[in-house]
Amino acid sequence: MNQQPQQTSGTPYFGVFDLFKIGIGPSSSHSVGPMIAANRFIAELRAKGKFDAVTRVRIDLFGSLALTGIGHGTDKAVLLGLLGHQPDKIDPDTIDAQLDAIAVTHVIHIAGERQLPFHRDRDLVFHRDKFLERHPNGMRFTAFVDENREYDEATYFSIGGGFVVGADEAPNHNQMTVEVPFPFSSARELLDLASQNGCTLSDLARANERQFRSDEDTRQGLQKIWKTMQDCVERGCQRSGVLPGGLNVERRAPDLFAILTQRSESVERDPLCVLDWVDLFALAVNEENAAGGRVVTAPTNGAAGIIPAVLHYFDRFCPAVTPEKIEDFLLTAALIGSLYKQNASISGAEVGCQGEVGVACSMAAGALTEVLGGTPSQVEEAAEIGMEHNLGLTCDPIKGLVQVPCIERNAMGAVKAINASRLALRGDGKHFVSLDRVIRVMKRTGADMSARYKETSRGGLAVNVTEC
Repeated sequence: MNQQPQQTSGTPYFGVFDLFKIGIGPSSSHSVGPMIAANRFIAELRAKGKFDAVTRVRIDLFGSLALTGIGHGTDKAVLLGLLGHQPDKIDPDTIDAQLDAIAVTHVIHIAGERQLPFHRDRDLVFHRDKFLERHPNGMRFTAFVDENREYDEATYFSIGGGFVVGADEAPNHNQMTVEVPFPFSSARELLDLASQNGCTLSDLARANERQFRSDEDTRQGLQKIWKTMQDCVERGCQRSGVLPGGLNVERRAPDLFAILTQRSESVERDPLCVLDWVDLFALAVNEENAAGGRVVTAPTNGAAGIIPAVLHYFDRFCPAVTPEKIEDFLLTAALIGSLYKQNASISGAEVGCQGEVGVACSMAAGALTEVLGGTPSQVEEAAEIGMEHNLGLTCDPIKGLVQVPCIERNAMGAVKAINASRLALRGDGKHFVSLDRVIRVMKRTGADMSARYKETSRGGLAVNVTEC
């Protein structure tokens, strides 16, 4: 790699471990984010010296968090956060017992230290007809003394992908703004940097990450992300039964896995059998997500199956796969995801499912192109194709559950990402619509989209399909 230019602006930097977080299902914005916000509220009470005086806590949920909060597990997430749990550390198998204890005893053990009374009908309020101005995913935590005297409060917004901001904070307030070798805020800048330095996009990402940790620490972190994705697929292929929530959706991954591994003549002779494997990988992850299992936010939980499915496809069906190429895939995907995070949104409640499945498809398409030897221009083209054909995709989950159409939508998004990569690799990188332009269009499309189609379960499939 050639000499690295120095940063000349305060461009927020979204690193690979911002875009890929280990957490639990079913939603990064509705469960991971609220759990983080609850932890943050407790930490802020401590910092103000108020923690020991609190005698009661109330949570108010607004907008999309209220409308689909039950189906998305927001009610569970805020309670687990108040208990002191973090998304990347909590054991999913212990969740039900802890929540049952609160329901039976009407006591919550905040931060695992202090027992406070908690009555769900009084202390967890869903404001389904009220949206806060800042973002559709708003929540307010209020601490009381003497049971009913307000002592402190804080409002937070879960802005997608597990990112949380306070009411007075900028969307990118907590992102790194230290000097990185290759600052960028557009795909055009990334392509120029790659050309000027004679390197790949994953080289750029790796050099930037070097400012925050050693190469070995980055490598270990990326391999942990990959191992978590692999474990999630394995669990999803083994666990059968009905998904929770009341839709009676059966897990399909175990049966499909059994069919594919029997290696019957009909399967062996099917030239498109590889697509069945891609479907399997995506279904396995998103069924685990729907069940509240351990997943990687990539970049959201609702779209958590696409990048693992495409990465499993690369690992299983493409030649010369190495650990470094797995890392290059994730690094490149994060670069692409950061463009959407900087310039548009990855929140389904803000821009519809184009901001979740569409962004994940774009990230996966570009990353696959990178590790298959594509040029930076071909990577950019693949990422653009992945989003262009998801523009306008609505978020309309039936019963507010991350199941229908979300689970199948991840399978379709993964296959679309692979095809986008193949289209780009068969060309020379020259194309009509740039990635920067399609990101701008996606943002405008989200702004024009009715709120009924943005994770409120008030339009589309959510109101036009009879529950079985």
